[in-house]
Amino acid sequence: MSSVAPGWRFWLATLAALAGVALTVSLGAWQLSRASFKEALQAQVGAQHRVAPLDASALQSGAPFHRRVILQGTWLGQHTVFLDNRQMNGKPGFNVLTPLKLEGGGAVVLVQRGWSPRNFADRAALPKVETPAGRVTVQGRIAPAPAKLYEFAGAPAGPIRQNLDLAQFSAETRLPLLPVTVLETGEASEGLLRQWAEPATGVDKHYGYAFQWFGLGGLIFILYVWFQIVRRFFFPPRAAR
Repeated sequence: MSSVAPGWRFWLATLAALAGVALTVSLGAWQLSRASFKEALQAQVGAQHRVAPLDASALQSGAPFHRRVILQGTWLGQHTVFLDNRQMNGKPGFNVLTPLKLEGGGAVVLVQRGWSPRNFADRAALPKVETPAGRVTVQGRIAPAPAKLYEFAGAPAGPIRQNLDLAQFSAETRLPLLPVTVLETGEASEGLLRQWAEPATGVDKHYGYAFQWFGLGGLIFILYVWFQIVRRFFFPPRAAR
């Protein structure tokens, strides 16, 4: 082992390595904290599924998303909307939404009733969906508005649409829509499937990112030890003759 006095380059490399390790470790820890937060959120959603369902009054009092509800009301079938390019079990089709006028008041909630395949031979054809008349009972979960997909400006506003904005739809139909929707659950009926996917939390993604950041920090540390300590002090370069 030879003694080689460290110069300014050694200290610059040391500072850079320390900064790199500190940064990658902090980013990895942040990803772990995000994963923990989303796991807690996922547990909270699961807990909402297990508690007793609420009635229609909960929709107007700000009940949390994913809480189960049982509603009575009347379908407003003339305002049914078919959201295009939606998938269920890997197959493209429509998500069918119909306003439900709730009993005991004039409030209306948009219900995501289920999914139906589309006719690709005739893209303007609507699927056969039964909309019972009279009083109906709907079981489901409180949900936000349907996720939006990309669409071009000036998209048509007929029964087949790419997206649906609750405020705009309320103004268009002159219905007093509540600012939430209900995701109807239960067995397939009325020509609709209801095998809804659980909300994706991306926990695995955060763990993957954390592993990458910690791995990068470990690599920086190993390279620093090898080039700045092992090679410098144990295998110093031979003096030029």
